[in-house]
Amino acid sequence: MATLLTMAHQSSTGITSLDGLYRQQLASLIAIHLVKTHAGVCEALEKTSGGLAPGILRMSLERLSSEKGTDLSLGALAEAANLSRFHFCRAFKKSTGMTPYEWLRRRRMEQAMAMLRDPMMQITDIAGVLGYGTLTAFCVAFKRHTGLPPGEWRRAAG
Repeated sequence: MATLLTMAHQSSTGITSLDGLYRQQLASLIAIHLVKTHAGVCEALEKTSGGLAPGILRMSLERLSSEKGTDLSLGALAEAANLSRFHFCRAFKKSTGMTPYEWLRRRRMEQAMAMLRDPMMQITDIAGVLGYGTLTAFCVAFKRHTGLPPGEWRRAAG
């Protein structure tokens, strides 16, 4: 629980367009933890299986991929799938192995690495194309993902 609260505090700086989705998922995780700890009724939820239907998963992935620069709402994705936010997150993770936020972050970093291989693309332009509000937000996210700042990664990738 302490880790979740620390993560919530760190995301309150709001340095990327992904933070809204991230905060919503953290709030859901905190709520689930509290219910599990204090109500003892979530065992049945853990035993449920199944992910999103293929069409719903495809639609969700397309929306996550196409809405760069917008503060995409977890509620909007869940509503489009006709599920609660909790059930959407659970089913999405069951289908992809990642939460929507994790999937989106990984997808954007894969795109960033592909763009960084083009020496003509400026890092500032890459950050903007991928929906990051500032160069700093992009650099922090990229370093967290790869262990290197974008410029160093570009030089190492040759």
